[in-house]
Amino acid sequence: MTVAHPNTAGPATTIAAVPWEQARTLARGCVRQPLPVVTRPLGDALGHALAEPLTALTDLPPFDTSAMDGWAVAGPGPWRTGGAAVLAGDHSGFLDHGTAVPIATGARVPEGATAVLRREHGTVDAGGDLLHLHPAGPEPGRDIRPRGQECHAGEPLIPAGTTVTAAVLGLAAAAGYDRLAVHRRPTVELLVLGDELLESGVPRDGRVRDALGPLLPPWLLSCGAETVSRRAVADDPGLLREAVRHSAADIVVTTGSTAAGPVDFLHDTLHGLGARLLVDSVAVRPGHPMLLAELPPAADGRARRLVGLPGNPLAAVAGTVTLAAPLLRRLGGHADGEPCRVRAAAALPGHPRDTRLLPVLRTDHGVAPLPFDGPAMLRGLVLADGLAVVPPGGALSGATVEVLDVPRRA
Repeated sequence: MTVAHPNTAGPATTIAAVPWEQARTLARGCVRQPLPVVTRPLGDALGHALAEPLTALTDLPPFDTSAMDGWAVAGPGPWRTGGAAVLAGDHSGFLDHGTAVPIATGARVPEGATAVLRREHGTVDAGGDLLHLHPAGPEPGRDIRPRGQECHAGEPLIPAGTTVTAAVLGLAAAAGYDRLAVHRRPTVELLVLGDELLESGVPRDGRVRDALGPLLPPWLLSCGAETVSRRAVADDPGLLREAVRHSAADIVVTTGSTAAGPVDFLHDTLHGLGARLLVDSVAVRPGHPMLLAELPPAADGRARRLVGLPGNPLAAVAGTVTLAAPLLRRLGGHADGEPCRVRAAAALPGHPRDTRLLPVLRTDHGVAPLPFDGPAMLRGLVLADGLAVVPPGGALSGATVEVLDVPRRA
């Protein structure tokens, strides 16, 4: 596929579209190194990428703990009971042979204890003896989580490049961390282009609502970015040039103006600013008129890049997963995960020549296509569990295809 667009240096030129996977590789490869390392309190590290491996600062658990509510017992039963219950956070002391003490889940097991007898498995008689309700006493170690069962101090837990999730935060806290070394989030400025866009109310007078202004910031956040500014820019080449020139964000994301229409000024803007085009159209449907460019550095010398997305909503999403997501994740230091490959439960229609990104729904037998998959539609995306990467010509039922994730929450 080829695409024609105007060029300020002369007449319209014809550019060969980049294959889809090659475009993603170029987006990753233009990042020479991730953004600098910063330290963040645990509460502020969510969504960042670890800049160094997470290593256990202590054994987990740090001491033998009870896995159940019941009694800590020493030796075979029956046991003499006595003493206050051992609660989580207590110093448990020592347990003599043939004795038992009540214990709570998570409490430190007293020295000398051989097992924990679950509350429902024992009863205390009138004489104060604890009796086991089963023929044999609990085997040694029963319902005790031994010290270091999960990890030992100094043991690597998570590699660098891992995205900090809620579970990572919990493990880091359990392992003794108060702060984490992470890569700085890439900053994004979102420029929504077009005189036809409304920011409120129903479409009217030939104008339509802006769907991408609300849609893209949460999606970019799921890629590890921070949208520091979102603003509308009218169809005016001077306004567009100034907006791009003065943006201080690491990444400028624009919507619309990537093709060759009468008010598509983005190519001329980039040419006038001395930007370097890395990708100019991708052989993918929807979304083929997308682009990636290196902008002149910021005033402080930081590298800046621009991702130009098509204006149609589903086409813009295709551009986001093709160019913006790999660029932002690599810039933020996130490791590349293994592609998710799933069986097609039904035939997946494709484009005759280009890769197609198709909203799909997971079923018991694989993924199936959804309706409302046109470049200007979002209904299919709302219902989708992912975007299937359909090769040119389509995929037969039973074929294996890659499925890209779609964010469910910010």
